[in-house]
Amino acid sequence: QVQLVESGGGLVQAGGSLRLSCAASGSIFSFNIMSWYRQAPGKQRELVAGISRGGSTNYADSVKGRFTISRDNGKNTVYLQMNSLKREDTAVYLCNGDGWIWGQGTQVTVSS
Repeated sequence: QVQLVESGGGLVQAGGSLRLSCAASGSIFSFNIMSWYRQAPGKQRELVAGISRGGSTNYADSVKGRFTISRDNGKNTVYLQMNSLKREDTAVYLCNGDGWIWGQGTQVTVSS
């Protein structure tokens, strides 16, 4: 069974950037939709961005113009480039494949 492992989280100042990676132990080509979600303390998990096998993308309104999702099927990796980070972006970011397989998450903390 494919496993997803996120990395790239950390502490960054507001206005800064981070790039998250989601590496799969097997082929991600079998997944039609790869997505990034996030969950902040006391809040529900929310969809941040998704990308189809063909490269179509969608974003939460709160991150449009700041975050970019991409996938490299050859490297079995999905990325989330996050620019102009805000304090409200602080959360655990989780990778998801086709709605049913999850990674363990990576913490992103944005300080003022």
